[in-house]
Amino acid sequence: MKKLFGNLTRLKANQVKRLEKIYKRFIPSEFIITPELGNYICDLSHELNRQRRMHNVLCAHILPGSVDKKHYQILSPLNSQQLNIDCLELINAIETQFYKMTSLYGSDIVRERAILVSVSTDSKNYAKKSLKDFANRLILMLLKLFLQHRKKVDSRFLMGTGKLQKLALIALTKAVTLVIFDQELNPSQVRSITNRIDLKVIDRTQLILDIFAQRAQTREGKLQVELAQLKYLLPRLSTKHTALSRLTGGIGGRGPGETKLEINRRRVRDRIVFLEKNISKIKKQRRQQKAKRNKKGLPVISIVGYTNAGKSTLLNTLTKSNVKAENRLFATLDPSSRRLKFPKDIEVIITDTVGFIKDLPKDLMAAFRSTFEELEKADLFLHIIDVSNENFEDQIESVEKILAGLNLQNIPAIKVFNKKDLVDQLTVARYCNDSNKIAISANDQSTLAPLVEKIKKTIASISEL
Repeated sequence: MKKLFGNLTRLKANQVKRLEKIYKRFIPSEFIITPELGNYICDLSHELNRQRRMHNVLCAHILPGSVDKKHYQILSPLNSQQLNIDCLELINAIETQFYKMTSLYGSDIVRERAILVSVSTDSKNYAKKSLKDFANRLILMLLKLFLQHRKKVDSRFLMGTGKLQKLALIALTKAVTLVIFDQELNPSQVRSITNRIDLKVIDRTQLILDIFAQRAQTREGKLQVELAQLKYLLPRLSTKHTALSRLTGGIGGRGPGETKLEINRRRVRDRIVFLEKNISKIKKQRRQQKAKRNKKGLPVISIVGYTNAGKSTLLNTLTKSNVKAENRLFATLDPSSRRLKFPKDIEVIITDTVGFIKDLPKDLMAAFRSTFEELEKADLFLHIIDVSNENFEDQIESVEKILAGLNLQNIPAIKVFNKKDLVDQLTVARYCNDSNKIAISANDQSTLAPLVEKIKKTIASISEL
């Protein structure tokens, strides 16, 4: 045995060797442990002042699924005459049950079977609400929300090792294929956690990038998402195999040559440069389009807000257009602009933008910079808020924080409380307590009259400046 685990303090070298030799002992497949080996271990334990003699043997095994909320079963205590339990047959039976369970779940090829994990230093109630809000927006098959509250996050595993073992046990019994952390993990944390639980592990950033990749439709959107993914991937490129360190350079190569890992990194960097050049060209085309638009002098209204708040639905209802609107995370990724004509020949450009989310990944913010720059030319923001969401106040704070990070906090904004039909009137009245806050139902044209009137007055006052 290469490594002993546990309390090895005050052990002599000879005692350590004898413990290591136990690993080489042969045990018949019918026995969990032989009486001779049990007595040998007890004698050694007595010598170490740990245990005097063998009384009973306790053993347990994990269960496929859970019984009475337990993920394991403890067998009845066994004395030295009861150690023949057909151990191999028992193991095969348990593995067969696990195989049947995973085969049954394997028919669902559309969605991953995931556990969503959060390790938070915030209050338990806030952390739970935040985790549930994020979970409700995912299209994965979430089997469990796993929350640990800690005073200080563990630098290696994020959570305590005991909780990590419990997580691995639950994942095994529920045939989990994916573990998602609702925090950003550094590369060493991903490696450490993966080595312990032997499952695919991703963090919040990678999940959001994957969702963006699925939603991107236009060439610009696809380029921006790929750029963000590569910037996220670059510091995480690593290898566990020493075979990859074989020299691949030759005459005229750089020094003695490059490892395969170095080649992968260089290719990623080259691809990043290529993507940045292409996005720069698209950015230039956007400037030209803006210049033409500015010549016409049309005011620009940008719809902003948390993801899934109803921005696209409002654009469709206001302009009678057919922009894709779905009840899911980041349904709109590529910005859409439409003309909106008010009475008295007032005409504006109204733009639907990508939804925001708490702790939007930095790589994504950087890659979508050209898209967010569209907001800089806005004369007015319509900040759409899903008032039916119990965390809408936190969502307002997240959106305002992102806008401040883009130096857009000084652009006039109307707060539009959407989905008023899903909450009571007292809640609506409590939050819409001034003229700059309007309550609507985005899919009901009859509720938009106060908002349209407010937009007209605000645009008129801005035009006079």
